[in-house]
Amino acid sequence: MTTTQLPDPDPEGAASSAALASIICNEIRSEDSNWISFARFMELALYAPMLGYYCGGSRKFGHAGDFVTAPELSRLFGATLAPFAKATMAASQSQILEFGAGSGLLAAQLLAELERIDALPARYAILDLSGELRARQKETLESRVPALAERVEWLDALPQEFSGLILANEVLDAMPVHLVRWSGAEILERGVTCAADGSFQWADRLAHGTVLDVAQHLPVHPPYLSEVAPSASAWVAECGRLLSSGALLLLDYGFPRSEYYHPQRNAGTLMCHYRHHAHSDPLWWPGLNDITVHVDFTAVAEAGVSSGLDLVGYTSQAAFLMECGILERLQATGPSDSVGYLREASSVQKLLSPSEMGELFKVIAFSKGIGELLPGFGRADRTHTL
Repeated sequence: MTTTQLPDPDPEGAASSAALASIICNEIRSEDSNWISFARFMELALYAPMLGYYCGGSRKFGHAGDFVTAPELSRLFGATLAPFAKATMAASQSQILEFGAGSGLLAAQLLAELERIDALPARYAILDLSGELRARQKETLESRVPALAERVEWLDALPQEFSGLILANEVLDAMPVHLVRWSGAEILERGVTCAADGSFQWADRLAHGTVLDVAQHLPVHPPYLSEVAPSASAWVAECGRLLSSGALLLLDYGFPRSEYYHPQRNAGTLMCHYRHHAHSDPLWWPGLNDITVHVDFTAVAEAGVSSGLDLVGYTSQAAFLMECGILERLQATGPSDSVGYLREASSVQKLLSPSEMGELFKVIAFSKGIGELLPGFGRADRTHTL
């Protein structure tokens, strides 16, 4: 969909975006080259204090927001992660650290199921940059699991060390990426400039530094435009550093490197979401659009292993959820002709179907200091594709 077909923002949203655009323009003009990397633009568009997409006041998740995540689709999603969480905590320490907890539904679902199976963590910590989302997470937990809400705490920074389960659902896809264009013998980085009228425009320059180092080793055939994500790799490596024992569980949409940089994917994976519409112009109304890319899971695996983590497994979301018992949980919701069962069955179908989330979304897990076999990867492990 083109941006001309999208609904206009309300006056408050337009004013907020204009204020953010002014900040971005001022930063661009402060540079001698009148240019910033797209990674910096994306960082400001998503995370600028008070104005960025994830730090402003608009509702992002669910049917009233811009997109729907797995916990919003079905309460069984979070519950099905419980066997993995239980096994991890039993082999390390009884605590969970969730990054980017969204609406808080995943935490609520997981805690409720862990209570049901008598495996509650002694501590559930959430690290989220958004004050608005923190408030919504607290509201969700207090309404969904009031007896467990006091067990949750919010962190302002990474801990120096952690033992237990580190969990991140749809976090890597929102980390800033660099745009790279391979053109003949040249490798260019695509960035953003600010015109005299304040509008944003694309501009390419020769790639250098880390971006060039990464891009030179990717299996692409020019002409080609795609993304590289050193920030995501650095984040995974930092998790490997701080995890003393336990596991890191990541769920997101993406591919192994050979599929990510497939010849037919020569325009990259960058996508924006606005009021449940997808479009491809991240320069349009900055701060009001979610900007995402698919995840290069080969890069994630390399970063984890290089940081001292053991790769537990890599598979599709459908395979992981089925091995962890989502269909058994569905059957337990009631008779197959009941309204509750039929509603949950429709949601579970979206989580598992290859044409919905089941194949596009992947699950990768790492461990450190534990010899425990963790559930979810026994039947259809795809580590060999990384």
